[in-house]
Amino acid sequence: MSNTVDPVDPLAPLAELPGVPQAVESVRKAVDRVYGHRIMRRRSSEVSGEAALRGARASAALEGADWALEEVRRRTDFGVAGEPRTVGAALRVTAEAGQLLDVWQQSPLRVLARLHLVAAGKGEPGDAVGRPRLAGEPVDGPEAGSAPPPADEVGVRLDGLAQLITGGTSAPALVLASVVHGELMTLRPFGSYNGPVARAAERIVLIGSGLDPKAICPAEVGQAEQGREAYRAALDGFASGTPEGMAAWIAQCGRAVELGVRESTAVCEALQRGAA
Repeated sequence: MSNTVDPVDPLAPLAELPGVPQAVESVRKAVDRVYGHRIMRRRSSEVSGEAALRGARASAALEGADWALEEVRRRTDFGVAGEPRTVGAALRVTAEAGQLLDVWQQSPLRVLARLHLVAAGKGEPGDAVGRPRLAGEPVDGPEAGSAPPPADEVGVRLDGLAQLITGGTSAPALVLASVVHGELMTLRPFGSYNGPVARAAERIVLIGSGLDPKAICPAEVGQAEQGREAYRAALDGFASGTPEGMAAWIAQCGRAVELGVRESTAVCEALQRGAA
């Protein structure tokens, strides 16, 4: 890979950090392998459906609602406070993400607002839903790395993130997806459901970039498999802004995609055997 970077593309230098080119290449190869599976030629919609369900289950697990997959399949009480509502939020935003691809490239902040509305459902006060938090408003949800910045900083940084997305970048999809996910988790712009929203935004980037157009590589599964402590530690590295921390976070996200690929490969194998 070339050592030259685009001076007007703020993400381009991240693609050259130690270990990042290798992570990008490893992800690309893993994704290519699962897309080449014979089941994908005729039953890709089933694989996509399973990937969405497993990704949502894993996203909820990262929020502390670690349910077995079969329990997620059979339960319907997702409006009940506590873990059921957390699982329901993850299911809803994961399903919604694929419907927002066209809007994302033009207006990512509208998409984030929509994702928060969908996540909150009927369980949040109306005036706090679908907008960034105001000064003095608390942030609910599990601890996730460093403390979030104050509300006045959030708006500025959200605008900067939107400009990165709409302005285009030469950086690989993994890099952009990692930055979107990491920045949203660092900012925690909403008063609730920031984790499901951030991971759904990463999903949108991976799909819309063409890396995972059929949404069969659930990175959420890989993050959950690596563990909540590793997730928080990697997010702290991203929030630090150091080259080492950023590179480690991108590598963590790359590994998460690869583990998601492994999950969907297992689904393909089960479908091939007639076991799913």
